[in-house]
This record gives sequence, structure tokens and C-alpha cells, in this order.
Amino acid sequence: MIESLEKIAIWICRILAVIAGSALTLMILLACANMVSRAVWVPVKGTFELMGFLGAVTAGFSLGFSHLHRSHIAVGLLFKYFPRPAQIVLDALSSAVSCVFFVFCANETYKYGMFLYDLEELSETLGIHFYPFVFAVAFGCLSMSFVIMLDILRILRGKEPLKPA
Repeated sequence: MIESLEKIAIWICRILAVIAGSALTLMILLACANMVSRAVWVPVKGTFELMGFLGAVTAGFSLGFSHLHRSHIAVGLLFKYFPRPAQIVLDALSSAVSCVFFVFCANETYKYGMFLYDLEELSETLGIHFYPFVFAVAFGCLSMSFVIMLDILRILRGKEPLKPA
């Protein structure tokens, strides 16, 4: 059962990472196009808004993938000096706190997205709705909490944290 959940988590994180990478590539292309266009004629309309939207997608969708690959900052300076059973408990406890934090972030971000949806808030220059990007960040936080929850289950079973093949 857990192995199938882990495969689903890896699959979801890879898809989100591809979308995040595509958004980052679009940000680079947009920035370059804006610089060239500004030098030659006029800047690209709505660059600031689009960079913000694409940045939100990039940050939100890359969370779970970066956790899978352990490319984030982990503070465990004192953990290595404790006996192995204490390390397991502390690792599980800190992961549980992180999981709850990201569930809370996803929930609050979703509520904010619903607030923006109800207001029908639009960006100033291009008139793009804000809420899909807020929902994207909420989904990214939810995927992060899912990956951390699977890590907790692996820690408590005495296995190494989940790593994609």
C-alpha cells in the first residue's frame, strides 16, 4: 500500500516539477524578451504581473520535488549526537511538525484563493485572475505535506526516506 502511495507521490512531484521548470523557462524568456524589447522599442506589457504569476507556480510546484531529492536545507546538527532511537523519534517529530505546517499553509492559501475567487480580483495590467495561481501554490503545499507524510511513515517503519529512482 505504502509503495503505491510513494509511486503516486513521485509521479505527482515529477509532473509538478516539469510544470515548475516550464514556468521558470517562460520567466527567463519573458525577462529576456522584455530587456530586448525595452532596448529596441517598448517593454513587454504586463511583464511584472506575469513574472509574479510564473514565480508563484515555480515556487509552489517545486516544493515536493525538492523534498524528494533532499535539495532543501535540513537542520540536524545535534541529531547525530543522540542515540539512534532518539534520532528516529526526533526525525519523525520534526517531519510531523513540517507536515502539519504545510497542511496549514495549503489550507490558508486555499481560503485566500477562494476569497480572491469571490472578489473576482484581476491583475491590473493584463486583467488575469489571481486565484488560479493561488490555488497552484496551495496544491504545491499539499503535495509537499503528502511527501513529508510518506517520509514519516518510512521513518517509523525504520526505512530510509523516500528517494525517486
